[in-house]
Amino acid sequence: MSNLSQITRAPFIDSSTGISYDCNNPDFTGYLTKQSSWLKDWRRRYFILKGSKLFFAKNEHTTPHGMIDLSSCMTVKSAEQKTHKRNALEVSTQDATFFMFAGTEKEKDDWIGAIGRAIVQSGRTYKQEYVSDESDSDSDYQS
Repeated sequence: MSNLSQITRAPFIDSSTGISYDCNNPDFTGYLTKQSSWLKDWRRRYFILKGSKLFFAKNEHTTPHGMIDLSSCMTVKSAEQKTHKRNALEVSTQDATFFMFAGTEKEKDDWIGAIGRAIVQSGRTYKQEYVSDESDSDSDYQS
């Protein structure tokens, strides 16, 4: 993790919703190489973890151009066998699976831990909001 929280960056604006997300004061940052969605080639990207959002940019000085919403994440785990890349990890949401790899095994483990904590925290937040908003209806919701 690099400590670049002093850099002020422009917010990420979700093109599908128009919602603006502040990327300053991140929880965790650093470089990973990510498989692109369409061409399936590998590109080095700067990742910014803040709360339940994982943003990525071309480098630490540019505005993020993508976001993975970890609140809908089902798993984060090692993915060396699937990708045939050392230090690889996979982040699976309900809509997509993202593959990345780190420079070292320690960096991979640090990212899996940081993303895992963000997933757990976002699940707790969702569950607490759900419980506090619960009405008299009988719900089958289980997390």
